[in-house]
Amino acid sequence: MESLTAEFVKHTLVFKKPATTSRDTLTEKNTYFLVIRDENAPEIMGIGECSFIEGLSVDNPDDFESQLTLLCNKINEGGSADVDFDFDAYPSIEFGLEMAIMDLENGGKRCYFEDNEFFNGERDIAINGLVWIGTATEMSEQIDELLANDYKVIKLKIGSLDFLEELALVKYIRSKYNATEVEIRLDANGAFSPEEALDKLQKLAEYGIHSIEQPIAAGNWKAMAELVKKSPIDIALDEELIGITDPEQKEKMLKTIRPQYIIIKPSLLGGFELSEEWMEIADDLHISYWVTSALESNIGLNAIAQWVSDLDLTRPQGLGTGKLYKNNIKSPLLLDGGFLKYDADRDWNLSVLDL
Repeated sequence: MESLTAEFVKHTLVFKKPATTSRDTLTEKNTYFLVIRDENAPEIMGIGECSFIEGLSVDNPDDFESQLTLLCNKINEGGSADVDFDFDAYPSIEFGLEMAIMDLENGGKRCYFEDNEFFNGERDIAINGLVWIGTATEMSEQIDELLANDYKVIKLKIGSLDFLEELALVKYIRSKYNATEVEIRLDANGAFSPEEALDKLQKLAEYGIHSIEQPIAAGNWKAMAELVKKSPIDIALDEELIGITDPEQKEKMLKTIRPQYIIIKPSLLGGFELSEEWMEIADDLHISYWVTSALESNIGLNAIAQWVSDLDLTRPQGLGTGKLYKNNIKSPLLLDGGFLKYDADRDWNLSVLDL
């Protein structure tokens, strides 16, 4: 296609409740929709989402809009998506462009993969239920709600409360369901110090924990490698992957640390193609993985769920963020008892984007 045009739309997503991790608390989040059209059929829109998390993504928020403008100008001047742009510095923009082109090539129906079982309503995606950091009482209430809705995998954000309170929350789940009935995943977002991490993991391990994401901060490969060797809980790398774009560096990092799992977030890693590069390296090293959304709207979440279906990934994924926002894009996506579903009888409503 050599007759493309591009524009973008900003949308501020507002959280129903503050979303707290050990890093910070979010009440709203900006996201950007990249819209690609073919001048020969301008009524058809390919839409991709450029979603970054300030303080976590490598994307620079201070000049993000100017970079999106630069990309759109280059596409509009050349009529092609094959442009000279620093995608390594803006992986969420790279993913947004990849999504938009895929959508356009498939007719602008928010279908990113042909004959996709998720999009066709033939396959539901198993997901974990996410417990955000709050008071111990608030977190207990979240746990109760997820268990009442038949979630079989519970993921707790930890690292901000007193550690004994966090232990009590894990024990609370185990008082109701054993490890064969409900899987517990933890996410510390790098909150533990290397000196204290092993002791905390040993205490948590008493309650049959499946895995913990990023127990110590990213960048300390040696300390993380030692922790992986000694930890009684399987370790998953998350933030550790962000910003590494060279395939040799990816392999070097994984060979050095040797985690049991890695967490794949396409918005933070540059899209599907680059995420699959991580997966291929992990497969060669016998490292497992699952996919997690990165606070995208339903536009990005839908694309990621289709990709998971296309890859035939069966482990429960981290794709339960669709109900976080007051003003999400209305879509056919549904959360139902630990599964993400696509109801083709429901329409997309993009009126909030004023396209």
